[in-house]
Amino acid sequence: MAVAASVVAALAAVVLVAVVLVAVVSAAAAVVLVAAAQVVVGNLSIFMSRLEQLQAFLEEDPSDSFVQFALASEFAKLGDLQKAIDTFERLRTTDPSYVGLYFHLGKYLVAAGRTNEAITVYRDGIAMATQLSDLHARAELQSALLEAEMSDDL
Repeated sequence: MAVAASVVAALAAVVLVAVVLVAVVSAAAAVVLVAAAQVVVGNLSIFMSRLEQLQAFLEEDPSDSFVQFALASEFAKLGDLQKAIDTFERLRTTDPSYVGLYFHLGKYLVAAGRTNEAITVYRDGIAMATQLSDLHARAELQSALLEAEMSDDL
């Protein structure tokens, strides 16, 4: 992320100046400068979009299922259904027990006109929800499956 790299470089420069200030001016001035640097880094999220933040989190921990789910949802929110579908599919591969993904993946497949694929996803999700004894997720998936099966897209 170019923005994050720029902020890190700026932070390194600020820290270097703080070290020089300790030697030349006073410890109090250095403390103020370091505190200002912390505010800049702390406010980094102000300058990054939600999508950029999620991508940065995913870079830190690619196996974080929650972040993968949130990233897929963000792609959908931004109207990029294919990226949402691809991200949900990756999550499905890496963490098939993340049962919430099945409903959303199926929903976006239906929206993309891929109802047959959605039906398969819903059925897989019902099996996983049953295995995990997640009755709420299973009921939602069964309802979505019924709706998909009854659609005119088939």
